[in-house]
Amino acid sequence: MSSQTILLAEDDAAIRMVLNQTLTRAGYEVRPTGNLSTLWNWITRGEGDLLITDVALPDGNAFELMPKIRAARQNLPIIVMSAQNTFMTAIKASEAGAYDYLPKPFDINEMLAVVSRALNDAAKPKSTTDTLDQEPDEKMPLVGRSPAMQEIYRALARLMQTDLTVMIAGESGTGKELVAKALHQFGKRSHGPFVAINMAAIPKDLIEAELFGHEKGAFTGANARQSGRFEQADGGTLFLDEIGDMPMDAQTRLLRVLQEGEFTMVGGTSTIKTNVRIVAATHQDLPELIKQGRFREDLYYRLNVVPLRLPPLRERVQDIDDLVVHFLQNNKIEGQPAKSISTDAIRLLQNYTWPGNIRELENLVHRLCALHADETISATNVELELAQIMQQSPSRTQGQVDLSVAVEQHLSNIFLAHEPGLPPSGMYQKILDQIESPLISMALNACNGNQIKTAKLLGFNRNTLRKKINAHNIEIIRHSKSSG
Repeated sequence: MSSQTILLAEDDAAIRMVLNQTLTRAGYEVRPTGNLSTLWNWITRGEGDLLITDVALPDGNAFELMPKIRAARQNLPIIVMSAQNTFMTAIKASEAGAYDYLPKPFDINEMLAVVSRALNDAAKPKSTTDTLDQEPDEKMPLVGRSPAMQEIYRALARLMQTDLTVMIAGESGTGKELVAKALHQFGKRSHGPFVAINMAAIPKDLIEAELFGHEKGAFTGANARQSGRFEQADGGTLFLDEIGDMPMDAQTRLLRVLQEGEFTMVGGTSTIKTNVRIVAATHQDLPELIKQGRFREDLYYRLNVVPLRLPPLRERVQDIDDLVVHFLQNNKIEGQPAKSISTDAIRLLQNYTWPGNIRELENLVHRLCALHADETISATNVELELAQIMQQSPSRTQGQVDLSVAVEQHLSNIFLAHEPGLPPSGMYQKILDQIESPLISMALNACNGNQIKTAKLLGFNRNTLRKKINAHNIEIIRHSKSSG
């Protein structure tokens, strides 16, 4: 059996050599090139079982050649690589007919896995779908190049030409509605309506009427027939935001609609067929709500067909620079004076924990632009605004700081302090010691120095506790019974 041939188009000689060697060791025959013209000659001669190509090559852009490749070799799977790790790059790759998109730098084992899947799928019959007639709007619906966002982009690109139900989980302010809109705008329902409803913003006794509409006289104040969000979204996308706040009665009816594909209006008798794609979102832990009896498990599995988790901003601090520039550009488009931001100011923003996520960052940028007249936003400007936020934040003033957030902040400061290098070795044990020492001290204090009680409270035996007390040089203080 002859080996399968992979056409490899990559301008960077070092990357081309590594991929060539890796794919050859994996048993493939590789035809490497650094330009599109040679690649096109191979394509027209019918050579190759799979194509791996970078987007930017010296003699052109691969996206411009891909329609010709698809027309000439419809069943040739194409894997696109790119260092331009944006949402639009992933979408363009999908719309151009790429089998998959890999942002650089990528894991070589992941590349081999994608190549294997692509070749295995190549012989299967494929259904064709029309691409959009026009180029997508270059205005970015999602911003960021971090690894966490790359995973989101790849998932979205795969979902665009499907009608699968998507559940978006993420903290408030992470951009869940933006993701839902991107799914709609670049999907096959883009010509239909996008309708959003926030369950937390509607009185519980009106949710069913909002979702399914009502007939005239259905309840007091229903003076005319009113269509609901399902009917309004016909042919498009219905975004159910904060689905965890939906009351149980409405959950039961929503489940029935999703199962049967039809509904009746409140006060109505005739059924209405529904033709919508459902995208739901929540900042809550739905499995925990299920345990508490506040959310239907069967509805959860109906909605959670494709789960997406949006990372909080503190998990993608490298995107803050791009996000700030994006918000500054938006301000300029809206007629505000053009502004820039200093590198030191960006570093300060990256050190903040962002409990309000991207929405909080956007509000801060608007405030910096409005309140500070300088053309360049300085570190001093940012310090003043962040200090004010820290004073005004209820969670800060009341001392309600999540431990994981505090640790992330501390670690972020350590890494930033040692840039462009790395902190000294032994970091893991040092961090554990910093947490363990005050924990044991406070536990001993709470147990009035009683080591048996302290060991039980902490969950390990007395000998272990003694070793840790000695290792950390912790002083045992016993309170007098008569004190206070």
